[in-house]
Amino acid sequence: LPQRLASLAAAAQEETWQSRQQLQAQRQEMARLQEELSRARQDGERWASALQRAQREALEREATRGAEQARQQELVRDMKERLLELLREKDALWQKTEGIDTPVPSPVPRDPGLCARCHKDFRLLSRRYNCSRLCQGKVCHTCSVDMGKHGRCCLICYQQRHPQAT
Repeated sequence: LPQRLASLAAAAQEETWQSRQQLQAQRQEMARLQEELSRARQDGERWASALQRAQREALEREATRGAEQARQQELVRDMKERLLELLREKDALWQKTEGIDTPVPSPVPRDPGLCARCHKDFRLLSRRYNCSRLCQGKVCHTCSVDMGKHGRCCLICYQQRHPQAT
């Protein structure tokens, strides 16, 4: 019997030792899991904070975008109003200038030996040109403009034909 008791005691000690080993392993596992849980909670808090920050920034951007869009719409409205004002002003000026007659070229002088504009004598070195436009007068080189293939014309006829040149 003492042997039996000794073997039972040894088995109980062995079982106790194994239980202690398992308990220690479970405690270590529990400490590791608690540490992971703590890290997961911290990560969750960081993600929640980042989400709140991103939502706040998105709302701020949306507010800024709305204000910018309102400013642009106001600018477009102002530009349309200004365009209408300018069109009305243009129409008023056009109506004022519609009745203004363009100057008629002076009549051709009776003396064919004189320039129709400056009344300079035509000589050997001062050539005479026929105005190829409205007045059909004889003009000198100084009082005429070269029209290329169309010949030359007097300055008054050229200015009437090309008002932007003045």
